[in-house]
Amino acid sequence: MTTMLQVATRKGAWMFRADANRKTWAVDGPHFLGHIISHMVLDPRDKTTLLAATKTGHLGPTIFRSVDEGRTWNEAAQPPAFAKAPEGETGRAVDHTFWLTPAHGNEPDVWYAGTSPQGLFRSDDGGVTWTGFPSVNDDKQFREWMGSEKDGTPDGPKLHSITIDTRDPNHLYFGMSGGGVHESLDRGKTWRTLINGMEVPEGFGFDVTKPDFHDPHCLRMCPSNPDRIYQQNHSGIYRIDRPSDTWVRIGRNMPPAVGDIGFTMTVHPRDENTAWVFPMDGTQVWPRTSPDGKPAVYVTRNGGETWQRQDSGMPTQQAWWTVKRQAMCCDTHEAVGLYFGTTSGELWMSRDEGKNWECMARHLPEIYAIEALNL
Repeated sequence: MTTMLQVATRKGAWMFRADANRKTWAVDGPHFLGHIISHMVLDPRDKTTLLAATKTGHLGPTIFRSVDEGRTWNEAAQPPAFAKAPEGETGRAVDHTFWLTPAHGNEPDVWYAGTSPQGLFRSDDGGVTWTGFPSVNDDKQFREWMGSEKDGTPDGPKLHSITIDTRDPNHLYFGMSGGGVHESLDRGKTWRTLINGMEVPEGFGFDVTKPDFHDPHCLRMCPSNPDRIYQQNHSGIYRIDRPSDTWVRIGRNMPPAVGDIGFTMTVHPRDENTAWVFPMDGTQVWPRTSPDGKPAVYVTRNGGETWQRQDSGMPTQQAWWTVKRQAMCCDTHEAVGLYFGTTSGELWMSRDEGKNWECMARHLPEIYAIEALNL
């Protein structure tokens, strides 16, 4: 079994292919040099089709598709775009596609996409054409929750973490970086919010009952138990076990000096109790750096009751990079491999579930997203 990493960066995309032992990696790239690549995903259903969400200053946002593992690419005939606004009303334009998710295994040509400004889209032809969800994009309540297009992250709020229940293609989740977590049981026709138990930043007078004040950073459904979902939020680390509709803040068990603020997380492919996070400095000015310049991954092996630091091989001081929400993942080897990419363009890996780390690539552009797939 070999592994391929799909690495999306601020200035292009790269693919890294490993030998069976994950000791030697062949580098393929750059693809789309100079393009902002928010996400690149190899389809796990056919292990051949690649989609890349791209943007350049003169071409604008689009999606490219390859059916030969990246040897050739074709631009989407109809990339995600919001419906034209009625006359007299102000419309919205997609700034960039941020998130790509292959649909359920029994829907081989279906993909979902999340954009900034926040919107939800679907393709039924493998990424060639995309249509929006009026139930989200044109709904007055959702638009209110989304807030201003200038709110949220520095380059715009994002609809992300589109997640499909592996048992039921009608069961969907997504997060909004200003708007909370939402769930559909009918393939996106109707939605319900999932914010019970969530907290909001203290000292700002935010109403905890309003979705627009909730900022999920990353959702991860457990492959071994789809009823368990972990969430890294602006206000901590949470877990929900369905059919409960209430999140539990498991990040309070993190070391107080480190805290439970961050953007990314990943979960074990076969153990619902094991998950990894990468904390960042979450003090009042939000420097978005590793706490004290000492980066580390933290792992729980009991569903968040306790956490252990994993930093063997990482810098011990003066390392101020951090990891973005899509830039940490794992493979499915017997000893799970973990991977993360940094804001300083370093690609790190562990072959032993985080016990030891090594830097496998340096000097890449700022890394936005990493996906791993065993071939």
